[in-house]
Amino acid sequence: MTWPEVDLALKSGICAILPMGSIEQHGPMGLIGTDAICAAEVAAQAADLVQAIVAPTISYTPAPFNTSFAGTISITAELTAQLVHQVCAGLLDQGFLGVFIVNGHGANLDPIEMAKQSLPKDSVEVESWWAPPAVNTLRQTFYGDWEGMHATPSEVAITQALHGAKPEGDASTPPKQLSAEFIRAHGGDKHGPPDAHRKMFPDGRVGSHSALATPAHGSELLETASRAIAESFQQFTLNRREQAS
Repeated sequence: MTWPEVDLALKSGICAILPMGSIEQHGPMGLIGTDAICAAEVAAQAADLVQAIVAPTISYTPAPFNTSFAGTISITAELTAQLVHQVCAGLLDQGFLGVFIVNGHGANLDPIEMAKQSLPKDSVEVESWWAPPAVNTLRQTFYGDWEGMHATPSEVAITQALHGAKPEGDASTPPKQLSAEFIRAHGGDKHGPPDAHRKMFPDGRVGSHSALATPAHGSELLETASRAIAESFQQFTLNRREQAS
């Protein structure tokens, strides 16, 4: 968009969609930028449904546990919180009524909450693309317990739908399944030091059988997630307009 186009849109009282992902490994067949790719595409398709504006994706975020794998770039949670704060504050200062973050990376959630503490109340909302019930139902239907925690077949499937499938390689063999206790203890990507993490999960997958992914699954997941996120964004926009009136 040009600045006059944005300026005109702002006069109608709108919110912005802000995708947020990461730059980290996603196993033997998953793209390094998977989290950013998924968040950006869900945001773009959701925006098409409701004629919203999507801000450029925040891609560099915390992924310290994966830095023993080639290609992963991690910044601190504190720097991420500052970045989110400044980007959201900038959008609000420009005249957007609110910022709706479409998240694609578990480790982003704590920094986002940190950033929200010093922004106007209720001006920023966040929803991970996989969180809506309809999306979770699909993930369970397609993959069950093999969805796992990292390099999941659902996110790999979305990148396949967009960019084609990489060879399975080592991912053709199922990974070690995770216990419910492990999943609870490591929620939000709390996976420990990078060397210890790689030793425990040498191919980069964390309980996720990436090879179950298909482009057809990815297309269905994208459509379902985009519809759900569009509905959440519309409700957020309605709330912000009511608060501004």
